[in-house]
Amino acid sequence: MAEDNNTPQAGAQADDKPQLKFSLQRIYVKDISFEAPNSPSVFKDAFKPKVNLDLNTSSTKIADDQYEVVVKVTAQVNDKETGTTSFLAEVEQAGLFRIAGIEGAQLDQTLGAFCPNLLFPYARECVDNLVNRGGFPPLMLAPVNFEAMYAQRKQREKQQADQAEENTH
Repeated sequence: MAEDNNTPQAGAQADDKPQLKFSLQRIYVKDISFEAPNSPSVFKDAFKPKVNLDLNTSSTKIADDQYEVVVKVTAQVNDKETGTTSFLAEVEQAGLFRIAGIEGAQLDQTLGAFCPNLLFPYARECVDNLVNRGGFPPLMLAPVNFEAMYAQRKQREKQQADQAEENTH
C-alpha cells in the first residue's frame, strides 16, 4: 500500500503537461477604514439604514506562479429619511495564491471569480466586526456570486470591444 502513494496521479506527468497546482498561501487585510462622520448625533434617532455596497476585485502577478488577489468592499450606510451618512466601512481583503499549470482564460477566471469566492467570507466578517465596533447594529452582507459577476464583466468587455470595432469601420 505504501508503494501506491508514490505513483503519479492519473495523467499527472505522463503527457508532459505542466502539473496543476493551486494553493492559498496567506489571507490578510491589506487596507481597512471605518468612519462615522456624524456620530454621536446619528445615535439619537432610530436607525433606518439605506445600504450602498460597492464590490471590486483585482489581481496582481507577484512572481512566476504567485498572485495577489484583492476583494475591496465599501459599505456606505445613510439614514433613509435624512440621507445623513451613518458610517462608511471599507475593507480590502487580500490573499496570496500559488497557481501553476493554469493559463489564459482559465487563469483569468480563477483570479477573477474562484479566488474572490474564497476571500469574501473573510471580508464579510471584517466589515461586520468594524460596524459592530463602531456602535452600529451588525451589517451581515449577503453572499456574492463572483462567478456571475465575472461573467457579467466579460460580457460588458465583449460588448465594448464590439462597439469599438464598429466605430472604427
